[in-house]
Amino acid sequence: MSDIEFSQYTTDYIAGVMSLREPQKESFKRLEQITEAILLNKDMNLEKALECVRDMFPTCSDFERAFLSLTFALATGVGKTRLMGAFITYLYTQKGIKNFFVVAPGTTVYEKLKSDLGDPSNPKYVFKGLGCFSLPPRVITGEEYSNRNLYVFDTDIHIYVFNIDKFNKENVNMRREDEYFGGSFLQSLADLDDLVLIMGESHHYRAQTKGRTGFG
Repeated sequence: MSDIEFSQYTTDYIAGVMSLREPQKESFKRLEQITEAILLNKDMNLEKALECVRDMFPTCSDFERAFLSLTFALATGVGKTRLMGAFITYLYTQKGIKNFFVVAPGTTVYEKLKSDLGDPSNPKYVFKGLGCFSLPPRVITGEEYSNRNLYVFDTDIHIYVFNIDKFNKENVNMRREDEYFGGSFLQSLADLDDLVLIMGESHHYRAQTKGRTGFG
C-alpha cells in the first residue's frame, strides 16, 4: 500500500466525505490521537500503551483485556455505524489494517450492520463516496463465513459481521478443524496480524460477559 496513494485520507477528509456529526468527529479525532501515539501491533507493550492513553485521557483506567481496548460512548441515534465505517477507512488507509471483526448485540442491529457495511445499493451504505477501496470491502457474515466461494474473488479488505448470539451458537463449528483455513476459522482469525474487533453497543456485552469492551 502506498502512503502517497492514500495521503488525502486524513480524518478531516474522511469525516467530510462521510458527513460525520460533531460527536462522531470528536470520537474519530480521539482514535487518530491514540493511534498516532501508539504503534499498533500484536506484541505491543500494554502497560506503556495504557500509560500513553491515560496521559491523553485520564478517565481510561484499564484496557480490561489482553490487548488495546477502547470504548467510544455515543448517544443513541448519533450514528455509530457510520463512525465504525470511518474507523475502518482510517485504519485501512493510514495503518494498513485490512481485517475487521464487527459484533452486533442483536438481530436487528446485525441486519442493519450487514446492509450498511456491505450493500453499496443501500442509501445508508457507509462507504459511499470513498474511492480508497479498489473493490468494496468484503462483508462476511455469521451465515457465510464457512462458504469458501466467498474467498475466491477476494478483495483488499475483509469485514466479518457477526451477531453475538450466532457467534455463541456457532462456537463449536468455528473451532472445528478445516483444511481450507489451515486449522479452525477462529484460529485463522487469531493468526491475523491486523485484526481489529469492533463491538457495537459494547455495554450489552459488558453485562453479559463481565468486562468485555470495545468500540461502543
